Parts: sequence; structure tokens; C-alpha cells
Amino acid sequence: MAKAKPQDDQIEEPEGLAEAEAEALDPLEETLINIDAEIAEDDAMEALRAERDELRDRFMRALADAENTRKRGERDRREAEQFGGLKLARDILPVYDNLSRALDAAKDSGESTEKALVEGVELTLRELLNVFKKHGIEPVQPEIGDAFDPQLHQAMFEAPVPGTTAGEIIQVAAAGFMIHDRLLRPAQVGVSSTPKA
Repeated sequence: MAKAKPQDDQIEEPEGLAEAEAEALDPLEETLINIDAEIAEDDAMEALRAERDELRDRFMRALADAENTRKRGERDRREAEQFGGLKLARDILPVYDNLSRALDAAKDSGESTEKALVEGVELTLRELLNVFKKHGIEPVQPEIGDAFDPQLHQAMFEAPVPGTTAGEIIQVAAAGFMIHDRLLRPAQVGVSSTPKA
């Protein structure tokens, strides 16, 4: 009897072939899964690195801001310590001016003045200068013949005076004052306008 030929839709594969193909696909699928896992892991690591870099940058900026704030606070504290009495010092300057004028008037007058009054005014003026010095206030007292310095002097008038040159101080109306390294009041002076010969 002749063997019946199997129809196309009934073709049977040998028994070991399906298992062999399945076994061959398993390592390939495993490799693909491992690659996908490594890619996902690399992406996660890259995201973590980016986040770390961003956090480090923000931390460094915050640290720099804190340091700048500390330095600004220290500078403000020093300025408040040095220049806190600025308004008081400006208010006391006219007292100095009046004492100086009184002393000059007493010395210049031909009349006999009470020696005790002159000495009292001198002592008061000296004490006021000591208080100024204690608080970092130094007088700016230009001499006649010095060059005019707009950083330290205020020209009250200009006049042509023979024997002088332009920009030379010809009269000192009031002393100026510095508080530490800041000008409290410029010295008030008269300046020569005589052109150079």
C-alpha cells in the first residue's frame, strides 16, 4: 500500500526543529532585551548626570551669592561704623568755624582783651579738634600760595592778584574736613585768576 502524501496545510515539522528555533531565538531576544536595558540604563545615567550638573551649578551659584552677601554686609557694617556720624560731624563744623573766627578776632583786635577768654576759646577749639581726630575727622587746611585742588577745595571767588599765578590760593575762608578717606566739607578758598606771565 502506498503512503498517503500529506497535504500542504498538514505539513508536520520534525519534532526537534521547533525547539531548536525557539532555543536559537531565546539568546537573540535575550541580547536584544539586554541591549534595550543597557540603553535605558545609559539614558537614566545621562539624565542623572545632567541633573547632578544642574544641581552642582545651582549650588555653586547659591554659594557665590551667599559669599557676595556676606562681603556686602561686612562692607556696609564698616561704612556704617566709619561714616555713621557724618550728619553729626557736618552739624558740628559751624561750631568749629565760629570758635576759629572768635579766636582770630580776639587775636587781631588792638584792644586789650581778656587773656582768659582767648585761652578758653583756644582750649575749647583744641578739645574740639581732639574729638574730631578721635572720630577720624581731619582738617584740610590749605596755605596761601598752594595750588587749588578741586577734590579738596571749593573756590568761593577768583581775583587777579599781582605776584600770583592762576589757580593759586590767595585766601582761605574756612578749613575743609575729611572723615577717614571721604571729603566731609571742602576748604573754602579764594583763587587767583592772574594769567601766567
